[in-house]
Amino acid sequence: MKNKIVFASFFILVVTTAFSQSISSSPYSIYGLGSLYDSDFGSNASIGSSGIALPSTSSINNLNPASLGFMAQNHFLFDVGGKSIFTSYENGSTKESRNNIQFSHIALAFPLTSKSAVSLALKPYSSATYKISNLLLPIDNSTESYTLNATGSGGLNDVSLSYGYKIGKKISLGLSTNFLFGTITDERGYTVGNSITNIDKTSYYNGARVSLGGQVQIDSTLSVGLNFKSPSQVKASKVQSVVSYNGSTSTSTTVESDADYDVEDYYLPLEVGVGLSKVFKNNLNLTMDYSKSLWDSTNQSDLYGTYINQDKFALGFSYSKMNSIRTYFDRIKYSTGFNYDTGLLEIDNKRISNVAFSVGVSLPVENRTFSALNVTYSYGQKGSISNGLIKENYHKISVNLSLDAIWFVKRKFE
Repeated sequence: MKNKIVFASFFILVVTTAFSQSISSSPYSIYGLGSLYDSDFGSNASIGSSGIALPSTSSINNLNPASLGFMAQNHFLFDVGGKSIFTSYENGSTKESRNNIQFSHIALAFPLTSKSAVSLALKPYSSATYKISNLLLPIDNSTESYTLNATGSGGLNDVSLSYGYKIGKKISLGLSTNFLFGTITDERGYTVGNSITNIDKTSYYNGARVSLGGQVQIDSTLSVGLNFKSPSQVKASKVQSVVSYNGSTSTSTTVESDADYDVEDYYLPLEVGVGLSKVFKNNLNLTMDYSKSLWDSTNQSDLYGTYINQDKFALGFSYSKMNSIRTYFDRIKYSTGFNYDTGLLEIDNKRISNVAFSVGVSLPVENRTFSALNVTYSYGQKGSISNGLIKENYHKISVNLSLDAIWFVKRKFE
């Protein structure tokens, strides 16, 4: 147990340092609250980020609060993770590569009674880290155009408190409350002819969201899950400074300095997800998820794009030897998965979709517990090369440490 604590402390230090360094560098994070973040707990990253129907028996499942109802008694679960991403960007004429390290999450869960459990988690919700140079855009109702240069940083954090309760032996219901808060700094320069206008602003956001979930264990090999994320409002305000430069006369004018504004709030849509988990021959597990986010009904738009309804499909397979375990390698779980996201934005009538494939292993850390080190490699593509858009090709290594401690068990031998 002592070695496990040292291991966990070192892992927390690594991912916390990663969190302070970077979160994302996608140019698409200029939209809205930034690129929405998928935090995969346990081994979910290796099965295509699926798992709505999986119970929280051996690790925390953040995809469905109802999973907590099936948590084992006297077990305390802890999960922390991070990611390393290598991404190349191309738009047909140029190509650029970037590396960054991302904090994924830190979470804990424990049972309250024989039929209920609770979890607490901290994770990023969105990231708005981008740099765009010399982007030529048309001026509305004019034949002229302007050049945009923009840099951004920041994003929103998500603190969630979840509760699951089991009804009978096969049904569990769950409730999760997510508190969202964060700051986004945006610096933009607009060039029209010899005139340059620089707008520096810092936006502040806060809000809350409620999620409901359910899981049904139909038999020992088949389970289904369902979750709902409520529509919600994220309140916003900003502080802004504007300076205008005239290239012909080499003069500058301060239009405003640190002015406070109330801006339009941001709206999150209703999201519905369903999932299935099926075990074959006690060692091969199939997971399938589908979710839909009704962004179109939020009646909001971005300056450079339009919000549209989003569909996500996830498929995963995991394999482990349930019988005749003789060596350490017999205890390793192998996984692979696929994930497709139609995207929530449409730019110049083109969806910004995302597709990814993943493979991973779950390496046991200790005998007689569920503790494991989960390592996943993913390859994916986001966006496309058309109408001046940017295509992202990324390689991602996800590392999660899931620890399991057994509480309040009396020793049988002294």
